[in-house]
Amino acid sequence: MDVPVKSIDDLKIAANKLIQFGEQEKIFLFYGDMGAGKTTFIKSLCACLGAKENVTSPTFSIVNEYRGATNKIYHFDFYRLKKQDEALDMGYEEYFYSGDYCFIEWPEKIAGLLPKHYVRVNIQILSNNQRMLTFAKI
Repeated sequence: MDVPVKSIDDLKIAANKLIQFGEQEKIFLFYGDMGAGKTTFIKSLCACLGAKENVTSPTFSIVNEYRGATNKIYHFDFYRLKKQDEALDMGYEEYFYSGDYCFIEWPEKIAGLLPKHYVRVNIQILSNNQRMLTFAKI
C-alpha cells in the first residue's frame, strides 16, 4: 500500500492508515535513508496509539519505552550497532515477542534476528517535505 505524504500534517493520517493496515501485527520495520523521517513518523504512530510522552530517537539508548492507550510501545534504533550480537545482549526477544508494539529503525543491522511476520515500512524521499510511504505485510 502506498501512502503519499505531502506535508508533516499528513503524518497523522498516514499513522492511522498504517495501524489499520497492520491489523493485529505488532512488529513494524522502518527502512529509509538517513533523514527520511523514520523517527518523525514513529512520533505520529506513538501519538496515534495514545502515547503522551515526548517521543525521541533512541539512537544512543537503542530502545525507548512509551505507554500507549492499551499497551506498551517499544521504539528501537539499531543504527549504532556494530554487531548483531549487541541486540542479543540487550534481550531483544523479550521486546519482540512481548505482544506490545515494536517500531524498529535500521532493522537491516539485525537482519538475522527479525521475526517471521512483521509490517515493512519503506520511506522514500521525494522532496524536502514530501515522502512516499509503502506498507507491506511480510
